[in-house]
Amino acid sequence: MAIVANKIQENKTKAIQEIKDSLSASKDFIFTDYRGLTVEQITNLRKQLRTKDVHYKVVKNNFARIAFQQLSAPAQVAEYLIGPTAVAIAPRDSNEVAKILLGFVQEAPTLKVKGALIGDAVYNAQQTAAFSRLPGKLELVSMLLSVLNGPARNLVGALNDIPARLVRTIKAVGEQK
Repeated sequence: MAIVANKIQENKTKAIQEIKDSLSASKDFIFTDYRGLTVEQITNLRKQLRTKDVHYKVVKNNFARIAFQQLSAPAQVAEYLIGPTAVAIAPRDSNEVAKILLGFVQEAPTLKVKGALIGDAVYNAQQTAAFSRLPGKLELVSMLLSVLNGPARNLVGALNDIPARLVRTIKAVGEQK
């Protein structure tokens, strides 16, 4: 039989609020199992993630589960809050974060990516790996701008070609005479 506490423990509510505050800064989260990593490896990973303004936070699963429920996250998130869990909190481009984490798995195979919450979509480990292989937001924007810039570049080239042909034709006629 479970014992129900009559008093709400203030330190636990404070810990949940701290997790909730750090999670509310973003909408993208990648869940990992950090078991087996050395302190040096975790420090290395945090340095790599810090370049993208990502916080890599070890969380207590029950507290994180409650915080995600309070933030109205999908219920499937609870599946990834089992065992030792660290959450990569990505404020911007979560694709780059997934690339860093899966690249780090090559260095330290003990790190396991459990899944991800990107916006309102919950991805498992395989879907997260597939997501990391997609081009990032900046890459997509640059591709789009390149496509939009193409017709203007071709028009400028065609307009510059007309006077150049005229000059070459006059020069060729002058050389013949």
